[in-house]
Amino acid sequence: MAADPRHAAWDDALAPMQAGPLHWLRAGRLDVALAPEAGGRIAQIRYDGVDWLIGPDDGWPATIAWGCYPMVPWAGRVRAGRFDLDDRAHALPVNFGGHAIHGVGFSRPWRIDMRETDSATLSLALPRDAYWPFGGTATQSVRVLGDCLHLELAVQAGQQAMPVVLGWHPWFRKPDRLRFAPTAMYPRDGEGIATLPRVAPIPGPWDDCFVADDGIALERGRQRLHLRADTDHWVVYDAASHATCVEPQTGPPDAFSLAPRVLQPGQQHWLSFELAWHARDE
Repeated sequence: MAADPRHAAWDDALAPMQAGPLHWLRAGRLDVALAPEAGGRIAQIRYDGVDWLIGPDDGWPATIAWGCYPMVPWAGRVRAGRFDLDDRAHALPVNFGGHAIHGVGFSRPWRIDMRETDSATLSLALPRDAYWPFGGTATQSVRVLGDCLHLELAVQAGQQAMPVVLGWHPWFRKPDRLRFAPTAMYPRDGEGIATLPRVAPIPGPWDDCFVADDGIALERGRQRLHLRADTDHWVVYDAASHATCVEPQTGPPDAFSLAPRVLQPGQQHWLSFELAWHARDE
């Protein structure tokens, strides 16, 4: 744990994370609460009076365990925090079970650059230190469209090349049903980390990375939520009794080693994520 309690979450993904001030965006039947000081995350999504996320006051206060947060500049675990780039070994601080998880963005405050009644843009200067040696800039936009929430996440490399994987990590309240038809999955090893080669999907419960081309849907009561993203990689965690996570990612966990993507100075990488609500009888 860090000596400064404000930095505890940088070193331990299970450290509590306070929401800080909430900024509500609204349009039609959809209300979205932004918590920029809590890793630039969405603290709550409320559609037609129904809360869809595990929120900051629902009894799971760990930094890793509530809301919907951006994963940048990597998503999932980096095995033991170690990877190679251009024949040079790098070591990131471990923050979860001996591994480095979910990047640096979900535990640091973001800046609101623009906010209107139904939209906002946020930014984060990525560090250039022991936590992340490459720098760069992350941006995200949040747009509320009445029955649809549109999220965009991007990272731009700074003055040096950097590896990158982006993702979103929503903690949905336990749905009545998950509709999901993946075509392949990454098997996990004894440390719970994705490996290659990919295999045919196995029955859940899951804490796994999948390849899926079709849309994904969650059903709660009379509402159905459709999830779409401009990626075919999804991590699904449905082993918890109170929540299900369905996470679009631009690569698998441990992608810096399994499927490395490297940005050259000034290059960008981005991910779009759409959440659209319908009545179950529509």
